[in-house]
Amino acid sequence: MRNLFGNTTPEPTTAAPQNEGGREIIDDPNKDEPTKAHTLRPKQIKRRAVAEIELENLLPWHFNRGDAYHVFSYGKIDSIAYLRAILKQQPLEYLACQTFYLSTSHIEQIQKWLTSGLIKRLDFYVGEVFKYKYIDIYLALKNIITPSGGRVGILRNHAKIMVGFGERFDFVAEGSANFNVNPRSEQMCITIDEGLARFYKEDIFDNMKLLNIDEYNWQPYKLKRDEII
Repeated sequence: MRNLFGNTTPEPTTAAPQNEGGREIIDDPNKDEPTKAHTLRPKQIKRRAVAEIELENLLPWHFNRGDAYHVFSYGKIDSIAYLRAILKQQPLEYLACQTFYLSTSHIEQIQKWLTSGLIKRLDFYVGEVFKYKYIDIYLALKNIITPSGGRVGILRNHAKIMVGFGERFDFVAEGSANFNVNPRSEQMCITIDEGLARFYKEDIFDNMKLLNIDEYNWQPYKLKRDEII
């Protein structure tokens, strides 16, 4: 009978290097880490659909513990706008930010918050694109963050998260927005809950393995409330 499939014995081939978007894939040191989860039942969920100019008018002046605030925006609003709204309510003892991309225009604003004491300690995590394309932004961010003991971590990342601890409340902000203005629609959820904030800080960020070429003399930040007298 005629063999419709030709020679059934596969010929030896040379494996092509893996690539992603035309770039060689960078090995992820976190790839073998187990997936982690945290269960939370917010007391109240508040929903908003906003544009940037309306954000601060629609978000409450005082966030309530246990509440979650869901916001959907129609472009021109990024993560730093939410952070600015939070800092108007209270200074932050500790803040961790994770984003895929960061605009250079925001570095000066972040530096002012650090210098003024509105943010006392900051750890910042960015995408692996900073390792070979945006090294100048990485170095500028590193220069303003490391003096207070923080680090700028590079990893295979597409998450956008902010985790903060303050005297009045702790929060987690999770959404699609980077630290740069995007004309596309974005969503954000701000949850006021210490347990969720500790989950992200202690289980995720404090144990994150980085792709940085340079090394840091870095230790996870210990909250004042956890210090033993």
